[in-house]
Amino acid sequence: MDAKTISFALMMGVLGNVLFVVSYYAGNLIPGIIAVDFSLVAAYIAGFYGGPLIGFVSGFLVGILPGIMFGPMGTSSWLGLFSLPLGKGLTGLTAGLVGRGLRLGRRPYSSLLAAPATLLAYIPEFLYTYVHFAYLIPFFLGMDKIIIGNSVFSMGDFFLILILPKAISEVAIISLLMSALIGNRGFNDFIGRFFVKPYMSSNLKQKSPKLET
Repeated sequence: MDAKTISFALMMGVLGNVLFVVSYYAGNLIPGIIAVDFSLVAAYIAGFYGGPLIGFVSGFLVGILPGIMFGPMGTSSWLGLFSLPLGKGLTGLTAGLVGRGLRLGRRPYSSLLAAPATLLAYIPEFLYTYVHFAYLIPFFLGMDKIIIGNSVFSMGDFFLILILPKAISEVAIISLLMSALIGNRGFNDFIGRFFVKPYMSSNLKQKSPKLET
């Protein structure tokens, strides 16, 4: 990776953590347990524009503060410090693979394809996060249930019933944002000029109409 690529990955990591702090404190639904988290915006940008490797590195960096807040300061203890950044890294990695597979930014209607691509790229993190709650936490931490109010949930049900709907809602909103960004030529040119090779290049320039003689 050259200096521009490294700076891009670091910038996305910082952006993701800033987005997490803002959304976490603005939407702290159940303190230390459930909160709004839009940090994945940065992981998606890194994956779609930088490819799988940059997406993974940026996503892992994005997960540092979420790993702390939902790890030692939340329900996942020390396990969250490693597990949650890895989950976000998976989304960045998958975004890079999906983006390249669909040739986002290099084919017509890329902005429309960005929305389903964003949802598709979340699937590995969804599966991994379920494993984290349903299997890793009970195995490593010995905690197989969680009590919220008067309700008792198994860790797997806790994820499926309370966390997953919130996460899907967040990713749905992010998908609209990614559609807008990928369809914005100014944003694409900015990323290509200052950070990474213009993967989302302006190859979709409209052809100038030929003058009839």
